[in-house]
Amino acid sequence: MRTHLPSRKVIAVLTAALLATGVAACGNSDTGGSGSGDDGKITLGFSQVGAESGWRTANTTSIKEAATEAGIDLKFDDAQQKQENQIKAIRNFIQQKVDVIAFSPVVESGWDTVLKEAKDAKIPVILTDRSVDSADKSLYKTFLGSDFVKEGRLAGEWLVEQKKAAAGPVNIVELQGTTGSAPANDRKKGFAEAIAANPNLKIIASQSGDFTRAGGKQVMEQFLKANPKIDVLFAHNDDMGLGALEAITAAGKVPGKDITIITVDAVKDGMQALADGKFNFIAECSPLLGPQLMDLVKKVHNGEEVPARIETQETTFTQEQAKEALPNRKY
Repeated sequence: MRTHLPSRKVIAVLTAALLATGVAACGNSDTGGSGSGDDGKITLGFSQVGAESGWRTANTTSIKEAATEAGIDLKFDDAQQKQENQIKAIRNFIQQKVDVIAFSPVVESGWDTVLKEAKDAKIPVILTDRSVDSADKSLYKTFLGSDFVKEGRLAGEWLVEQKKAAAGPVNIVELQGTTGSAPANDRKKGFAEAIAANPNLKIIASQSGDFTRAGGKQVMEQFLKANPKIDVLFAHNDDMGLGALEAITAAGKVPGKDITIITVDAVKDGMQALADGKFNFIAECSPLLGPQLMDLVKKVHNGEEVPARIETQETTFTQEQAKEALPNRKY
């Protein structure tokens, strides 16, 4: 009987070693093996812009939770608001042979080369939240996100209505998002188109706050020093608006009264500021794209046809509407 024990031990050790190797190969993002693996799961490589705002944090949470719920193996990368980091991440995903790549582009331009690499590798790409300006639409399967021009236009139309009785000039300052990004470009365009209906509405200063609270506060401080009369602030997102609140208060002015504040996003902190009367109007931009994205990932992986553009359904909020919506707000 004793002569059989060593061989059993050897077999057990070898089996354990093989199992460990197999587990490591499936879980290691640098193995270069097939994305799907032996478990049949779809592998999604996702590159996020960063964590620059409350909106982005909610968006990341939605994507991670939805991937788990959908049974999708998610390889997540935070680009820290740098395009070179996203390009590197996408190339890593290609090397790992993931099944689908999705990303929210930091800026609109400069993606053709890496997207062609993904196409040559036969890995479908989905754009989320932000689009690219590539003339070759075959480089990605679809775009999922908001109509940023519409958001800017809704903000401008509300202001035109509020200031229709203004006899003199209405001085507006604008806190733009990240320079070159789709939401910054499009919200600026939509807002400018809308306020053109009232010649009294004039943008006297416009500068990027990079979608951050710190950036919003710093640029608003500069605006207040350079411009003694500011009537309206249009911030491309809530976080910059919230940063600007600090600068406005420190300057001895009352936000929401001395300066009308319009923002985009409708995250919980922004909605609270609106309900408290510190903001005056918010155009919504929903970050909860996770479930829709996972549905698209499954469809493109299976070779199904999907629309070239899928827009999220969103609304706008006044101060009273914010008070009503806040108790049930998810982000």
